[in-house]
Amino acid sequence: MRKIKVNEIYYSIQGESSLSGLPCIFIRLTYCNLRCSYCDSEYAFYEGKDMTINQILSEIKKYHCNLVEVTGGEPLLQSGCIDLLNELIAKKYEVMIETGGSLPVNLVHKNVKKIIDFKCPSSNMENKNLWKILDDVSKNDEIKFVIGDQTDFRWAQNKIKKYEIEDKCNILFSCVFEKLKYETLVKWLLDSNIKARFQLQTHKHIWKEETRGV
Repeated sequence: MRKIKVNEIYYSIQGESSLSGLPCIFIRLTYCNLRCSYCDSEYAFYEGKDMTINQILSEIKKYHCNLVEVTGGEPLLQSGCIDLLNELIAKKYEVMIETGGSLPVNLVHKNVKKIIDFKCPSSNMENKNLWKILDDVSKNDEIKFVIGDQTDFRWAQNKIKKYEIEDKCNILFSCVFEKLKYETLVKWLLDSNIKARFQLQTHKHIWKEETRGV
């Protein structure tokens, strides 16, 4: 039976997205093809254990929660990720996937909420963005921009306009943690009139940044 390398499975609150604040089960898969300058989950690059989908389902069944996010690392690097998503949908879970914007999402089940984190210049990974992903998003999906400075913000503005993202799905803006002041990004957003949601990384305001499994 096909196995997936899983870095961790834990139960916490959803820290980001339009579902922020809700109880959520997180399935963090191992490996990532990106090396963002501000990465907060480098431990997921290699660490993990091989699990079957049935083992994963058995583990998350311990938590009385219907919201599940598959994240990484970059979850879509593992071919078994699509099978996992399909099984979660079949089991009637509400499912999200967070992906780094560099890999196709066309095989992701239509009922999975896709959170696509396109990389701004300060990440040093902007050349990895796969913009054709936008052909496969729906109104239920969300595009995220993590902003480190004004160059990032202007770059995101241009991409939103160029690809008409406001018409395709929801847009999220957040700050690189402890690098950009929240009030600064909020002012830029208000002055720009971009139709977007400003978000905090709520979990980082509850637990210390280095805390795992939260």
